[in-house]
Amino acid sequence: MALCVTTPYAGPKAREGKGRGKEGAGLYPELAILRFSKCDSPALASEVARSAALLPSFEITRKELERRGRSFDIKVVHRMALRVGQEVLTTRKRDMMRFIASELNKGTELAGKRIGIAVDGGRTRMREGIIPQKGRGKKKSKRRRWKSQWREPKNFIIFEIDEQGRMKEGSRSFIDGTTLGPDALMQLLAMRLYQLGAQDAQEIVFLADGGTWIWNRIDAVLKMAGINPQKVDFVLDIYHAIQHIQLAVEALGFQGDAGKRVFRRLRQQLYRGQNEKVTAELNTYFKTRKNIKKSVVKREINYFCKHATHMAYNRLREEGKPMGSGAIESTIRRVINQRLKGNGLMWKAENAEAIMVMRGVVLSDRWEETLEHSRASLATNRKIDWKWSAPDMRKEKIPDEVDHAKNTTKSIGSKGVTRKIA
Repeated sequence: MALCVTTPYAGPKAREGKGRGKEGAGLYPELAILRFSKCDSPALASEVARSAALLPSFEITRKELERRGRSFDIKVVHRMALRVGQEVLTTRKRDMMRFIASELNKGTELAGKRIGIAVDGGRTRMREGIIPQKGRGKKKSKRRRWKSQWREPKNFIIFEIDEQGRMKEGSRSFIDGTTLGPDALMQLLAMRLYQLGAQDAQEIVFLADGGTWIWNRIDAVLKMAGINPQKVDFVLDIYHAIQHIQLAVEALGFQGDAGKRVFRRLRQQLYRGQNEKVTAELNTYFKTRKNIKKSVVKREINYFCKHATHMAYNRLREEGKPMGSGAIESTIRRVINQRLKGNGLMWKAENAEAIMVMRGVVLSDRWEETLEHSRASLATNRKIDWKWSAPDMRKEKIPDEVDHAKNTTKSIGSKGVTRKIA
């Protein structure tokens, strides 16, 4: 069925320079009401963007669409998918601006529920410029080479928990993230918590590894979202804590069966919520044993002292609250590793952001409502502008991370570095 529409074109306001510039493009009013974008119907754009977010590459997306009877050039698939992503990001920024101006409506989705919040970062390569080609004339290589750098896209997940501390079956989580740095992510988390009504939740459990960039900003998040800290349990992921016990035992020089016995004893104390005994025993070994890696042992002791209030695992187990950050580890794997990370993959920041956010929306079963909200927002203003500058949300003005793992990646929007093991 073909539908013919005659409509005038409404141009943008007077341009300040050449080209489209920051004024954006114009629109066809009647098509905008019907939610058309760049002459693409809403249903078609949704199908292409959803497929591009779920499938491992744009080429596989093109082949899958062709199998369904929709034959497009790869450039068209790329344009349509990323256009939808940029519209979703633009809508998110507009919500953020309304949140900052205290104009965003508070939600009720999480009211009266027990919820978990988990935060972490992944890894992907970003394009950061073109490597100059060598030679002149015919000797000059025609192949364009890109400068790339490993970056840490950051994600969070908000989910409902059941009586056993697991993600409640049948519930919908909320996944979001950004490449703009730790301040932007934590401000985004505050907005989403407010938007979902986390202020009225029955209980809240905040889970994370030992990343300084996370714990140094959580107080600001709760304040911005209007959440009472008294109803929040702050939990260090128990598996990361166990990993640090392993590092401490190895640095103390224990080997073979003796090392296994020490490790098992300390791990059992940790499970029982007796982290002060773990710290005391490590301190004793630090003072009495010889030929140890003092800097490593001291670092691990400081780690357990720093997170002493985040390790009440015995109480958490009795109250049916989560102790591990499996939800966010799964999120990083499904959102970033399976789509943004791979051999030969290098992303422009805006494209990585668009795919990451769309994939999170699909995996949390919020696709249709997100697109409808985006179309309504873009119907009267087609300008695409997705970046925003977040204020410094650190509680203490210290670097986000200290590199001990020799596997560092610069953090976008931060002067610190992040390490693989936190």
